[in-house]
Amino acid sequence: MRDTYEETPRVELTAEAALLLRRLSETHGPLMFHQSGGCCDGSSPMCYPAGEFRTGAADVLLAELEVDGVAEPVPFWMSRSQYELWSHTRLIVDVVAGRGGGFSLEAPEGVRFLIRSRVVGA
Repeated sequence: MRDTYEETPRVELTAEAALLLRRLSETHGPLMFHQSGGCCDGSSPMCYPAGEFRTGAADVLLAELEVDGVAEPVPFWMSRSQYELWSHTRLIVDVVAGRGGGFSLEAPEGVRFLIRSRVVGA
C-alpha cells in the first residue's frame, strides 16, 4: 500500500535533515528510513543503509524523499499500525542534538532524527 497526496507531501525534510542525509549517504551509500511507533527509540525515525531493515506487509511506504546531492531517493517506511494512528498528519523529519537510537546511522554524529507533524490540510 502506498499513500500519495499530490498537493501535500506525506513526508518532508527540514534543511538540517537533508544536510545530514547528504553526509550519511557519502559514508554509507543509499539510505532508508523506518518508523515503527514502538516504545523508546522505535518512536523516532531510524535511518539505515538501504535494504538493511527488512520491510513487509506490516509496513507502508509513505514517501521516496528526493534529497539534493543524494543520488537515490530515500524511502520512508512506517509500520502499518503506526500509520493508522498518524494517517491524518504530514511528517516533517528534523534533526536535534543528542544521541538517539544506537541502530540509526546518525547516532555517532551526536544528533538524532525527530518527527514533527502537522495535520494534513492545516
